[in-house]
Amino acid sequence: MAPDHYFQFNCAPNVPCFTACCRDVTIVLTPYDVMRMKNGLNIRADEFIDRYTQVIRKPKKLIPMVVIKMDKETKRCPFVSDKGCTIYEDRPWPCRMFPLEMNDDGTFGIIANRSLCRGFEESERPTVGEWLLEQGIPIYDEMNALFTQVTAPLQAGDLDIDNPQIYQMTFMALYNLDRFRDFVFSSTFLKRFAVDELTIEKIKRRDIELLKFAFDWIKFGIFGQKLFQIKPEAVPQKGQK
Repeated sequence: MAPDHYFQFNCAPNVPCFTACCRDVTIVLTPYDVMRMKNGLNIRADEFIDRYTQVIRKPKKLIPMVVIKMDKETKRCPFVSDKGCTIYEDRPWPCRMFPLEMNDDGTFGIIANRSLCRGFEESERPTVGEWLLEQGIPIYDEMNALFTQVTAPLQAGDLDIDNPQIYQMTFMALYNLDRFRDFVFSSTFLKRFAVDELTIEKIKRRDIELLKFAFDWIKFGIFGQKLFQIKPEAVPQKGQK
């Protein structure tokens, strides 16, 4: 389906299967998802990760998969009640996309099981584009595209990075923005790297700007892209240790 394609669907409390799709499902979170969700809950990122996610590391992969931890007994998403999603305004990308999925060629398909999802029996007929706008997808797509600039080279190059310090730094920058902010502002970072005042104010005040900064930091540290400049006074001179 193209963005101008109409499809029949709606999800609301009056639909008989309401919230059934929020059970026993793997919901992979991006860094932007984690940022939105922990802010919506008004907790720090490390608390969110510990309480609500499972971090799955894969051999020879620098970036792990972070998924929502379902309730052990009910297999239900921890953020879902009988009345619906308790963090609806900050729900992650997969939940916003449902019942759609994006194909590799930029078109869209139906991911939901039509025989189980009663939402397809509703009368609403939005276009794909209208649905995506209504669900707030554009900012997620923008941030996920920036994230892909980090993940794509790692996949293409098949880098085998087993240094635990590099893993910890990368994970912190992507998924633990509160600690990354502490790293930037409470360490010698700003004494070593030239960062303009406007950028400093942006990353100090807005998590989304800090996340963009983190993406650049990883591209600098892992791929050697010249996105940061070391201050001359931070470069050891000859004869210095």
